[in-house]
Amino acid sequence: MKVAAYQAPLLASGSMEAIDLIAVQIRLCESAGVEILCCPEAVLGGSADYASAPSEIAIAVEDGQLQRMLAPLASETVTTILGFTERGGAGWLFNSAAVVHQGVVVGVYRKLHPAINTSVYEPGHDSPIFTIGDLTFGIAICRDSTYREPAQHIADRGATALFVPTNNGLPPTKGGVEVVDQARITDIARAKENRMSVIRADVVGRADGLVSYGSSGIVDRNGIVLQTAKELEVGLVVAEIETSTHRSRAQHESV
Repeated sequence: MKVAAYQAPLLASGSMEAIDLIAVQIRLCESAGVEILCCPEAVLGGSADYASAPSEIAIAVEDGQLQRMLAPLASETVTTILGFTERGGAGWLFNSAAVVHQGVVVGVYRKLHPAINTSVYEPGHDSPIFTIGDLTFGIAICRDSTYREPAQHIADRGATALFVPTNNGLPPTKGGVEVVDQARITDIARAKENRMSVIRADVVGRADGLVSYGSSGIVDRNGIVLQTAKELEVGLVVAEIETSTHRSRAQHESV
């Protein structure tokens, strides 16, 4: 199966410009035969941890708000994974990633391990798996991928790929180009441990005093790096990965 990672521009906090940018990438993926496109963490609106009014960038799922916003991303052939701030019950905020299949939000993953020190996000508790075509996969948002357990948990349930929406937009004092190397080492480790492909999509550039060098890349189940994006450049990374073949329709399972 062909998959892709979109190394998207780091946008100003609150910007929803990414929807139009991702729509362009989906059209490119359709032409290239890509079946799943992974986009960065918090690509819609940016990270709430750096927002002046976090609740204003939050998007509800249950009432259909997210699906209405993502209508321009509908595709018959390309399934999209993308990060956003989710407005949950009781005013809680979650750092989430949605799976959009044929115009429908078929599932949401909530980040298990928000920021190291303090975060406005509540931690998620589930590790759902999804099946699109012949590929069964899971999601680990950014820091979640540094823990062995989430990837191992989904691998034990049949997943053969891990998608990692990432947002390394950080103050210059907290991260530099070395973050790219750390992400690649992590992806190789998760791939080898679980015999699964790892697809990471990051933001890149500078905005609001933050900077990201971009760690997007695709690693196969043997830990071999198939493709990487260029540092400080927006771009689409495409590669062919191995799949499982025991199911043939979009499914969502949560535990």
